[in-house]
Amino acid sequence: MTTASTRRFLMLQGPHGPFFGQLADRLRAQGAVVWRAGFNSGDEHFWGRRPGYIPVACAPGDWPDVFGRIVAEHTITDIVLYGDTRPVHAQAVERARIAGLRIHVFEEGYLRPFWATYERGGSNGHSRLMALTVDEMRAALGPCPESPPPPARWGDLREHILMGAVYHFCVLALNGRYPNFRPHRAETPLQECRLYLRRLALLPWHRLERTAATARVRHGGFRYHVVLLQLEHDASFRAHSPFRSMTDFIELCLEGFAAGAAPGDRLVFKAHPLEDGRARIGAAIRRGARRLGLGGRVHFLRGGKLAPLLDGALSAVTVNSTAGQQVLWRGKPLRSFGAAVYDKPGLVSHQPLAEFFASPAPPTGPPMPSSAASSLKHRSFPVATTRNEAVVFCCRAASHVSCLHTILMK
Repeated sequence: MTTASTRRFLMLQGPHGPFFGQLADRLRAQGAVVWRAGFNSGDEHFWGRRPGYIPVACAPGDWPDVFGRIVAEHTITDIVLYGDTRPVHAQAVERARIAGLRIHVFEEGYLRPFWATYERGGSNGHSRLMALTVDEMRAALGPCPESPPPPARWGDLREHILMGAVYHFCVLALNGRYPNFRPHRAETPLQECRLYLRRLALLPWHRLERTAATARVRHGGFRYHVVLLQLEHDASFRAHSPFRSMTDFIELCLEGFAAGAAPGDRLVFKAHPLEDGRARIGAAIRRGARRLGLGGRVHFLRGGKLAPLLDGALSAVTVNSTAGQQVLWRGKPLRSFGAAVYDKPGLVSHQPLAEFFASPAPPTGPPMPSSAASSLKHRSFPVATTRNEAVVFCCRAASHVSCLHTILMK
């Protein structure tokens, strides 16, 4: 019989901040043994003075063997990680599968904002949801359950940015214990720290700029389509999309809009809330719009509230943003281009992009009575079910409490 007292967890890298440490505290309170492998001083800083910390200072090529030794030495039964595509995690998952370990993957969520996700085995394009149809979800669920609505304000963006700045400062200034550390992104720790601090300093100006730009769109009296941009360095874009860069996706959208949209329609690009300027997407949008003669028909918003923007939109286009869920909940036409858990027949359009902008096909979701009901069923399945090691979604504010029972399930 498997109990909490027989479970031995190895936690790898988590989100910037205290979440993994708090989760470890909860697991230990249930009788489990928890270890933490840290790859840099940022990992170590947010673990604090908790016991069980294992500094990993090996060369990147030696990590799979080091992971195997840690698992054997500490008789690990479970690994816990945040995102499954960064190299140290992908290599650990591969070894863990061979060893028969339970694999617990956290992500910032298919239901963002407010929701974080926990899933057994893999996330995003590696999710078990990828292989399930809406009909299969419907059959597993029965009557569609209600889920609590998210609050109007789900968190402080400044806190998120500050956590990232602290993490990268530690890596930049205090990393002597980890001479072989290599970040999983292209930017150096110094560049990452500068980007976080720059964005924190520019928040007031960006808020004013965004408010004015959003007002022009919402009160402009014209029809518009929305393009949901993502972070170019995000795992879902890098590992599960056909594009090399966000600029490639922007060019595709502009060309499709120029070829197919009605003359009076507008195209609104909405940046990810955490966009920090490293991808130069604003310049790419302006450059492409000039090249195609789109003049004043193209708008760029630096984040902001998505719900009212989508309420007035004709349609939306994305690679595989989690915000695609919010489009479907409204019964709006959605065109996606990457691997996404919501990319199901009847929900997402696969029209050529020029045709989509000319006449976007809304979700149908037969035999559900409405497209909104079909997308709600897709949303409710992971929220409701915990059997067969399925997906569990948890509230950001209390996720270490909400998901604890499921992590400890056999």
